[in-house]
Amino acid sequence: MRKANQEITDRLILEEILVGAKICRLAMIDNGLPYILAFNFGYSENCIYIHSAPAGKKIDVLRQNPLVCFEVEDVVETVEGDIACRWSTLYRSVIGYGNVEIVTGFDEKKQGLEIIMTQHGFTGKMEFDPKEVEFIVVLKLKIESMTGKQSSNWNRLQGSDSGFKV
Repeated sequence: MRKANQEITDRLILEEILVGAKICRLAMIDNGLPYILAFNFGYSENCIYIHSAPAGKKIDVLRQNPLVCFEVEDVVETVEGDIACRWSTLYRSVIGYGNVEIVTGFDEKKQGLEIIMTQHGFTGKMEFDPKEVEFIVVLKLKIESMTGKQSSNWNRLQGSDSGFKV
């Protein structure tokens, strides 16, 4: 990373970002061209879980090439300046690489769905219609590598009177 002061290397912070984020962008390769989609997701134990319909372009592309790049961010806020060139953005993000597998076992699919639901705020006992669990596809992205980045103003503005609080 060119700006070492913005790199996040602490694994706990990377995981904090992954657990706090709501949207994951997944970049795939479709016949030599990039193809990117945004998803609701869940993160647990170095894996990202995504639910999907059983057929479509995304499934076709992943069956051809399961290697992907992903990106998530947990905070994005515009920080206004007194002149145009002094505006900035406050952010933290994670970018990584991994392989996606299609989960086939009923119990593992259900576990993936529970991870997704928990990440989006569901509490309590989860019940799933077995027919729906059988129908949908759960994608499991096993993270092979990742790095994080935060805006250069992160430590300076975090918790200041800018109104931003983590």
